[in-house]
Amino acid sequence: MAYIKLNRENLYYNLNQLSLKSGDKTKIAAVLKDNAYGHGLKEMAQMVSNYGIQEAVVINQQEANTISSFFKNILVLNDTPKASTNFTYSITELSQLNTTPKDAKIELKVDTGMHRNGIALNELKEALNIVKSKELNLVGIFTHFKSADEFSSELAWQIANFTEVKKIAHQKGFKDIRFHSHNSAALLRTNSFSEDIARVGIAMYGFNELPNIYDKLELKPVLSLWAKRVSTRELKKGQRVGYGGDFIAPKDMIISTYDIGYGDGLFRGNSQQPLITAEGLPILGRVSMDFISLESIKEELCIINNAKIVAKQYNTISYEITTNLSSSLIREII
Repeated sequence: MAYIKLNRENLYYNLNQLSLKSGDKTKIAAVLKDNAYGHGLKEMAQMVSNYGIQEAVVINQQEANTISSFFKNILVLNDTPKASTNFTYSITELSQLNTTPKDAKIELKVDTGMHRNGIALNELKEALNIVKSKELNLVGIFTHFKSADEFSSELAWQIANFTEVKKIAHQKGFKDIRFHSHNSAALLRTNSFSEDIARVGIAMYGFNELPNIYDKLELKPVLSLWAKRVSTRELKKGQRVGYGGDFIAPKDMIISTYDIGYGDGLFRGNSQQPLITAEGLPILGRVSMDFISLESIKEELCIINNAKIVAKQYNTISYEITTNLSSSLIREII
């Protein structure tokens, strides 16, 4: 059956480059949410832990429980806070503070300009007053940048806002908490990282999404997608392949069916502009739920070895290509 290969050497290369940018590998928090961007939660957690990463970021309690043994601390972005020795929970609005138990470790997410969620800047003092009055266990304050991967001044504007956040927290007496704002793009852009951790996601998986205007650190994709041959047949000139017969053979051909489809997370796309696989073969006709057709007789083929290249073909982003891959696909570490 179709499967995914995870390249440990490429992962460790990326982590090494990012550790050099942050100053130390203990400054890296591996973002493993959404099944590690489709790479496989357990597999990636084990590898980054073995490398020496002590911090992780996940979306919910279930993900945190799955990898709890691998990390010193795990930040849970979207779930109900509860007591834990190695989990901290994101608080994104004032009302959550009224139901947060005292024994739960929490981190305030402050909205410095993205306006998706987070405590508003003009609510921060009130939030910190509630934390004090209710004796809540605040261990950190963080924010998220909306356009660090774009050529604009908005990153500097948000950094300035977060500097004010730090100032307010210190004035309120919170001096022993951690602060973090940098995602992959912000870390790749900086030459003087000085915060407690950087939350590294897409760069760890091998993709530098900065525009070419910046000096680009080359990274190596960790994931490749493979499919195995199911059957082979001779296709005569003029015969059609698959649903709707979108592909018409221009000559006599030997084609094979491979066991990957949109049911596994491969995009269905447009058969008139077919995906070109990593081995240079266009998919013939429509992608089916479980199968594709290719002009090949190989027993197995690499379908994707660089999600960024595939993303360009589908007019999307690398994140969507990898997170779309089914969790049921076997992940093999090489």
